[in-house]
Amino acid sequence: MSELIKIKVNSKYIGTQKKSPEHEVFVFSYTVNITNISDAPMTLKSRYWLITNGDGEKVEVSGYGVVGEQPIIAPKQSYEYTSASMLKTEVGSMEGYYDFEREDKQAYRAQIPVFGLAVPNAIH
Repeated sequence: MSELIKIKVNSKYIGTQKKSPEHEVFVFSYTVNITNISDAPMTLKSRYWLITNGDGEKVEVSGYGVVGEQPIIAPKQSYEYTSASMLKTEVGSMEGYYDFEREDKQAYRAQIPVFGLAVPNAIH
């Protein structure tokens, strides 16, 4: 099956958050734009993320839809949402996939390209 979904992601550093007096995390937002380039409606059923911090530690996150929704994306239309991730390091990356279902019940997996999370000026 050729590419049916196009995914673009933009990430942004938000700031730090104290989890406890000695434990601080770096908070990043990411906005995902998903475009259905097929000729049939596609329902985003689930997501999988692999989040890697600057120390090489990996966290896997999966679940139903995105931001509490299972959007149906019409042909040649886009869906956009913003979410957040926390790292214990100043840099990291995210990648993963979305599982979709076409209206004929055929499953389709769209890869989310790897993208960076970085505090400005953390990488010289």
